[in-house]
Amino acid sequence: MSTENNNAPQHAGCASAGAVAGLAREVEGLRMALEAVAPLPEQVKRLHDEVAPLPEQVTKLARVVQTLAEHVNPEQETRTSPLSWLNLADGDDVDGPGNAQEVLSELSVWLVRVFLRYPDGAAVLTECWWWHPDVVEELLCLMRSWLASYVDKDATTARAADWHDRYRPGVVKRIKASTANCSLEQHQVGGELHRPGPGVPSGQALAAIAAWWGADRTTAAPEPDEDVIAEARAAEAARRRAGGGRR
Repeated sequence: MSTENNNAPQHAGCASAGAVAGLAREVEGLRMALEAVAPLPEQVKRLHDEVAPLPEQVTKLARVVQTLAEHVNPEQETRTSPLSWLNLADGDDVDGPGNAQEVLSELSVWLVRVFLRYPDGAAVLTECWWWHPDVVEELLCLMRSWLASYVDKDATTARAADWHDRYRPGVVKRIKASTANCSLEQHQVGGELHRPGPGVPSGQALAAIAAWWGADRTTAAPEPDEDVIAEARAAEAARRRAGGGRR
């Protein structure tokens, strides 16, 4: 009995020594890990310093490539290409609002510089012209044709004369017809022109018409079903509520 009691402290001492040794090994492992990590901040800083100039270098390289492309094909950057407001790129993969603002800003500068110098042009450009996509389309096309007539390297007097004689008067006439008696109030809630974008009339008939035309067009066209008729009558009622008549 006394022998067992005498051995107990020895076992306890061995256990304590083992725990201390294990702790020492863990501390040594942590020390080695810290030594391995210590150089990382300096390495990250060096990497940052090496990468930081890259955007500027890429921009410079892009300019060089653009310059070379212009020398290879000098007409590529000197001819004004068409640009459609109605078909301006949108969606998640492009900066739609940014593109639209850039186009409108350029157009606004040109309007002040050129279009509004003509009395009939200033008279037809109503306060609500921004809200008329067809008007923006007309003006954008007119501006691009003016650039092609006056600014492009291959601009000619004949083009400029054509712009004055045909293009500008035609746009003025169409804008006047499109915005006659219109105002900002018409685009507010409850106004005649406060409505969603257009849809294809009787759009639900597309599949039936396509099937008939693609496979059996020598027979009579398919009869409009109840859904197509209901859609057409709902659209007609909406037009009448907005102040328009039946087409």
